[in-house]
Amino acid sequence: MSRIGKKPVELAKGVSATVSGQTVEVKGPKGTRSFTATDDVTIALEDNALKVTPRGLSKRARQQWGMTRSMLENLVTGVTTGFKKELEIQGVGYRAAMAGNVLKLSLGYSHEVNFDVPKGVTVTTPKQTEIVVEGIDQQEVGQVAANIREWRGPEPYKGKGIRYKGEFIFRKEGKKK
Repeated sequence: MSRIGKKPVELAKGVSATVSGQTVEVKGPKGTRSFTATDDVTIALEDNALKVTPRGLSKRARQQWGMTRSMLENLVTGVTTGFKKELEIQGVGYRAAMAGNVLKLSLGYSHEVNFDVPKGVTVTTPKQTEIVVEGIDQQEVGQVAANIREWRGPEPYKGKGIRYKGEFIFRKEGKKK
């Protein structure tokens, strides 16, 4: 039995959901999101909550049961509060700035890195060394943050680079004589 799948997904105030076949559409104050589930599960809207049940006892049906429930919860969270990833930049001369819809990064290269922000995601720079990525789609927010971090990941010797806020970087000792 899936412990995650058994719990119903409660709809917050101001959130409405419509179920048509295997597709669920959730509308909230931040926008609209939809998800299409596989044929291994059944989705029902009961008592202002979404319930997911497996269609059989196969291993795949049980896997899809918990995963579908998690995806539905992420839809509801996305349209109510949204998702947020915070990045920190560490290093002398490393900085970030927004110019319209382009994130300009100075990361020690001979040129400035221009990162085009995709639609559906908001990127802000409260400080020169902080980047905040926000949106209603958890996967897209995480992917944009990972793409930004990829330009200069944190290195283990001096700790320079772009890291997630609160991320621990295991530091290595340098060469010895």
